[in-house]
This record gives sequence, structure tokens and C-alpha cells, in this order.
Amino acid sequence: MNVREGSMDRSSMAAGAAPLPVSFVFGRCRVDVARRELLLDGRVVKLGGRAFDVLLVLVEARGSLVAKDTLMARVWPGRIIEDNSLEAQISALRRALGAERELIRTVAGRGYQFVGTIADSMEVATPEVPAESPARIPVLPASLSPLIGRDRALDELMELTSASRLITLVGTGGIGKTRLALELARRLQRDFPDGVSLAELGPIAAAEFVPAAVADALGFPHGAGTASLDRIASTIRSRHILLILDNCEHLIDAAARVVEALLRAGAFTRVIATSREPLRAEGEYVYRVSSLDVPAEEDLDIDDMRQYGAMQLFDARIPGGVPGAADNDPQWIARSMAQKAWICRRLDGIPLAIELAAARVPVFGIQGVAERLDDRFQLLAGGSRTALPRQKTLRATLDWSHELLAADEREIWARLSVFAGAFTLESAVAVAGDSAFSPDTVVDCLSNLVDKSLVVTDASALMRHRLLETMRLYAREKLTAGSGCRHSCGDMRNTTGTCSSAPRSNGRRAPPSIDCRLRALSGRPARGTGMELPADGDSRSARRADDLQRFRCGGSCLLEECLERVDFALAHLRS
Repeated sequence: MNVREGSMDRSSMAAGAAPLPVSFVFGRCRVDVARRELLLDGRVVKLGGRAFDVLLVLVEARGSLVAKDTLMARVWPGRIIEDNSLEAQISALRRALGAERELIRTVAGRGYQFVGTIADSMEVATPEVPAESPARIPVLPASLSPLIGRDRALDELMELTSASRLITLVGTGGIGKTRLALELARRLQRDFPDGVSLAELGPIAAAEFVPAAVADALGFPHGAGTASLDRIASTIRSRHILLILDNCEHLIDAAARVVEALLRAGAFTRVIATSREPLRAEGEYVYRVSSLDVPAEEDLDIDDMRQYGAMQLFDARIPGGVPGAADNDPQWIARSMAQKAWICRRLDGIPLAIELAAARVPVFGIQGVAERLDDRFQLLAGGSRTALPRQKTLRATLDWSHELLAADEREIWARLSVFAGAFTLESAVAVAGDSAFSPDTVVDCLSNLVDKSLVVTDASALMRHRLLETMRLYAREKLTAGSGCRHSCGDMRNTTGTCSSAPRSNGRRAPPSIDCRLRALSGRPARGTGMELPADGDSRSARRADDLQRFRCGGSCLLEECLERVDFALAHLRS
């Protein structure tokens, strides 16, 4: 549609500035100045005359800031105009530009700026195609199963992608970062006509091969040599591309460099990265991928329990469906649901662990899987045949994370495994520190373990940290196998006190130590493996058994954070 009403005098438009070419191009847009037409992807876009004049003035400034007063004087010469009239035309212009709307930048309180790159349309009519330019528009792999329990995360990420060009999905191994990134990318495909690509860094061992993996993902042809990062960046300059960079943690520095180069080169490029720690690249938004929601211990309503993502995933991944599901016996259903909820809680809502546990149900049954969770690293094996080796078992996933840690981080992680619940920074320093690890070293290592998704932070008035149970059991194995076990247990006794007669600094006597309290639990052992499963659906019994299991330490003493939970268990046993 031609736009001629309210046309600004061209001599006025060009006053004091280098004249624009008769026709020019930026991004997916072509502007015919003589015909006063704006074309997007070759189609004429409806645009009023004033908004068209605003575009010309901004483009004419060649990237310089245009003050509001100057813009109004140029577009409405000789007239007094309110600010809202200009804002209305800016809004109309942005609507017309569609995906290119971000090229019109608002500088608060000052004016507006055009940040795109323009070229004479004659110069770009027959562009020379580089030998290594993409030969195809990449296509994402099709989804083979629905993503379960991530609706809220997807909604949040859809909002974030409109404002952030780089989003890194960060979380522990097996938390479902890749699945979430792929589903997000599928929902965004229509916004990226030049392709949505997946670059998998997991199989790559060396940093120098990262650019080649990105080039392959973006559709660059093979056989013409390896496309350099600079050439890739120059080729995607005006392309609307979404790149998923998956499994960055072992090549974190190289991944950060590649991402920054691509984002600087292409104004329309977006990147979604997945990693067990942030890239720490410029402009990065770190999105922590949480575990799936699990029912609370006191939640025994069957319909409510079915709404939790962890429960839905467990049922969906049982081969052949839930055993006995056709049975309408209410007691069986209640018992089965309670057992599944207990399993999901013990597995911290980690999708990979839940899927591996569900795969064992045909062999052991739900009750049998629950009884074997103390040996979860042996139980939760036999994952997908096509997955990377480190993603086939729960132990392999954690082995991969452990190998990526520095030696100091491994030792501190092992020592922190003595905490069965939440702990403060001061407690961590008291337990993990010694002559080899100064308080500053412990703090630095703890910070790195949080970054690498091996320690969870509970933000509250008093900042506390904790290890998910699966991480704690793995780290506890390392502690028991290493030389740090005796040191840590000894330090815990020195920190918390082992004698009920030890006085406090305020003159009062300390409460009985956890060793003493645990001795009070003797003679009341839980059956079997030391825990009582909630087979009868009794939430109080389940809580009692869970507390006993978590705090029967075999003679080693935990910290004060545990004492309240042991008192809670004792109170229930005495009631």
C-alpha cells in the first residue's frame, strides 16, 4: 500500500544530513523512498505517512541519537506537537517492522535511535554468496514423547526470550535441560525464518572443534574446509537464527567465546545454551532449571498427587503402563500412589532418576523399587541405548559432574555430604575447613559448587544451602572412600559437642548431642533396610521412618541443623 498522506518535504528531510539512497535495505525490510513504501519480506506493509517520515529521519541519522524535539520538528515542521503523538507514531512503526522492531531503540528521556545496518538496494540485489554460506535451513529433531511437568518453566522462558538474546539453562545432570531447551525452540520456530539449529557439544572432546560443530548445526556445507568463527559470524549478520548450544559444561570457555562472537555479529541471532554452570558471557540470563514438583509428605489426596509433574512422569515412563492400574481397589490405589510419591521425593524430582526408577517397575514392582533406593546407583541403570554413556545411568551422570570439578571442589563436596539437611555458610566452613582448606577456600569452593548445580541454595532471611539427597549419597560415597571421612566426622564432633554436659558460652548447658539422641532411638529399629515405607498410606509413619532413616548415622555425628529433626522423630516415637 502506498503512503502519501502527510508527506514530509524531502528537502527538509535531507537538511543537514547525508541523503538517503532512493531505495535501501535493512534486515528483512526494503524501503522505496521515492514511492514511500516499506516492504517486509517482499510484501508492502501498511504504514502511515508520519510513521514513514519518522523512519526516514531515524535511518538518515546513521545510528546517531535523534532527540525528541528534533524528530518532531522534522516530521511536523512548524507545528507544536505533544509527546504522545510522537510515541504513537513510534509504536505504529514498530508494529509495521514486526520482528525488526528492536532496530528502533528508545533512549529514555532523550530520544530514539536506529541501530540497524543499511545498504543501497542495488548493492544487495545480487549478493555474492560465500563458499561456506549455509546450504540449508536447519531443522530441529522431532519430539518422540511429550515434555511433562514443565508448563510453567516454558511460559517463563517464552517471556524471557523476548528480552534476552542469550539464555543459559543451568541445572544438575539429569534435570532435563536439553528437553526443555528443545521444546522451547520448537515453540519459537516461527520467529526465526532462517533456521532453528541444535549444536550438540556433548560428543566433542576439544575446544577447537566447537566452531565446526556450530557451523555444521547452522547448515554450512562440508568439504570446503572448516568454517572459521569469523566467517560464520559474517554470514549470519542479517539472518534470523536461533541456536541451541547443548551440553556446554566441559567446554565452557570455548562455548562462551563462540556465543559472544555470534551475538555481536548478528543483531537477530538468539542463543539458548544448556550447561551445568553459567557461561558467564556478556548479556547472559541464567535460568535455573528446578526439579519436577513432588507431593509433600502430608498430601495424601489421590487427585492432587496426580497433578504433580514428577508423578506424571513416573507413570508415563513405566513400560507397559502402571501395574495393576485396571484394579479399582481404593486401598491398592492409595498405597501405590503413596509409594510412588515417596520414590519421587527420595529422587529429588530429578527427571532422569525418575525415568530410570520407572523402568525398573516391571522387574521389582513399585514396592521393590522403593525398598532398593538406598542402593540407587546400582538400581538406576540401563538408560536409553542411544544416549551418551554419561547419560545412561544415574551414577554415570554424577561421575561426569565429579570429573569436571577441581580437586579442592571434589574434597569440599565430599565433606559437605555429612549434612543431611540445610546448612549455613558458617557451618560449612566449620566442617569442611582445616589446615589444608582455609575459610576463604571453603567459601570459594561452595560458591563454585552452587554454580555447578551440585549444591542448592535456599534463599531466605538466613541464607542456607543443601545437597539434594541423590547428590549427598554420591558425595558421601566419595567421602567414605577417601581420606576426608575421619577428618570431617571428627570436626563435626568438635563443632557440635558430643557430651550433654558441655556448657554453652552463655552459661547454659548444651542439649544432648545427636549421638546421645540417636542412642535414644535404639531398640526401635525400622524394619528391613532401616526405613518403613508408607505402604499403609499412614503419613505419620512415613515421616517417622523417613526421619529415622535420614539421621541414623552409624555412630557419626551430624550438625545442629539435624538436631531439631531428630527431636521431631523422638517426639513422634514417644507419642
